[in-house]
Amino acid sequence: MPTRGPWWTQLYLQVLTAIVLGALIGYFAPQTGQALKPLGDAFIKLVKMIIAPVIFLTVVTGIAGMRDLGKAGGVAVKAFIYFFVVSTFALILGLTVANVIHPGAGMHIDPASLDPTKVKEFTAKAHDLTPVGFLVEIIPTSVVGAFLDGNILQVLFFSIPFGIALAMIGERGAPALAVLESLGQAVFRLVAIFMRAAPIGAFGAFAFTVGKYGIGSVASLAALVATFYGTSIVFVLGVLGIIGWLNGFSILKLIRYLKAELLLVLGTASSEAALPSLLEKLERAGAAKSVVGLVVPTGYSFNLDGTNIYMTLAALFIAQALGIQLTLPQQLLLLSVAMASSKGAAGVTGAGFITLAATLQVVDTVPVAGMALILGVDRFMSECRALTNFMGNAVATLVVSRWEGQLDRVALAAALNGQPGPALFPVGTEADAN
Repeated sequence: MPTRGPWWTQLYLQVLTAIVLGALIGYFAPQTGQALKPLGDAFIKLVKMIIAPVIFLTVVTGIAGMRDLGKAGGVAVKAFIYFFVVSTFALILGLTVANVIHPGAGMHIDPASLDPTKVKEFTAKAHDLTPVGFLVEIIPTSVVGAFLDGNILQVLFFSIPFGIALAMIGERGAPALAVLESLGQAVFRLVAIFMRAAPIGAFGAFAFTVGKYGIGSVASLAALVATFYGTSIVFVLGVLGIIGWLNGFSILKLIRYLKAELLLVLGTASSEAALPSLLEKLERAGAAKSVVGLVVPTGYSFNLDGTNIYMTLAALFIAQALGIQLTLPQQLLLLSVAMASSKGAAGVTGAGFITLAATLQVVDTVPVAGMALILGVDRFMSECRALTNFMGNAVATLVVSRWEGQLDRVALAAALNGQPGPALFPVGTEADAN
């Protein structure tokens, strides 16, 4: 078992401390908290800078290392079946909870009093999520452009066929594969180095959130926020918990294993901030490299459970707040549109809010201007969306790996019981890889 450093060197404790300090500064000195925003932005940019090469190297080496392209196709098919079933259930759960709890009932907002200019920026971006817009946006203008923009879907669009091509040429591709695997080791070492700045990024991001929006901004829409958080907890512990149990692992132990990454996602409100570390940790926990390389990156675009819960719940909240009664056929239409618009959302900044705008633009029963009602608290809900999305993709990877017969049960049990093997690309102590 690897030797841990002193308790204060553990990354999850450092991030937790940074979040608490950031919240205190944002609450007692709001202007100072807002001024710390660049710290969070800088860390997110630092991580996003390496996401494209991490995905490219992981996907290509994973597919090329399989050699059996039929096997790679089988992994992709199983992953997308899982994504479709679980994400659809998340949408239905959000819709059901909204109908049972009615978080927007009693607000009696006059639609004429809404200011549509507040959401104009988001509705403009929502056009990118239409079926035609999605097909156009997923194809990069150039290979270099995909990496420059850091668009996950565009990088995947190039990486998957490139990995297939490398596998098809067999031994002739071995030298190139060896080089890419060496580059992968260097990139993951770089990830471990960058993660040392995670507490600083979480500190700045959380200080800004509390300083800018204030705890009081949640109070007026507390019913929606509380309902969303409660529903997400039920989904993670209940739905994902049952899925984990059926596949031989505990969701609570998995949460403990990924605690540092979850705290980082909480602090930055971005699941992308912990993407590189998630790839490494799942492989350490016994998931096959080839499965991790395919499922996690695609899951970040197509398996957004938290975003799905948010979309149907928020849409019905707006309708209830405006006194609009949606019939069952209208709700089913809303559900079907949300299923389509939620796919590929990771390629758009502010994905949750924008996909909701795209959905409401198609389902014109609920005015898009109604989104102004939740604009003030969306930032608080984005943290819960990111956490739920993150856990959903971690569970999906382990499940698909088990379906493929490529899950090392011994390594998984050791990792979830607090005895993981040595980090794949360690820097200093184990704390660096946590």
